[in-house]
Amino acid sequence: VTTQAMGTRLEKLVRDSYAMPEAEYARIGELKKRLAALGAEVKKSELLRGGIAVLAALNDAELKAVMARIERIKTGRPAK
Repeated sequence: VTTQAMGTRLEKLVRDSYAMPEAEYARIGELKKRLAALGAEVKKSELLRGGIAVLAALNDAELKAVMARIERIKTGRPAK
């Protein structure tokens, strides 16, 4: 799958799955509604990419401090 990005350059899209606490997932919807009220409709993937852009712009100390506030969760699929 490719997408038109930055003029004529095609960039490959990557699909992934992840898990997160329900409260954090709910915040995605809240942020989407907030942006819609500001006249900026966004998709979930665009919102997540925006978050990555903000994290990438932080200096090392800021990035470490933000990530220290994020709860570690067990990864992997639950047993059936």
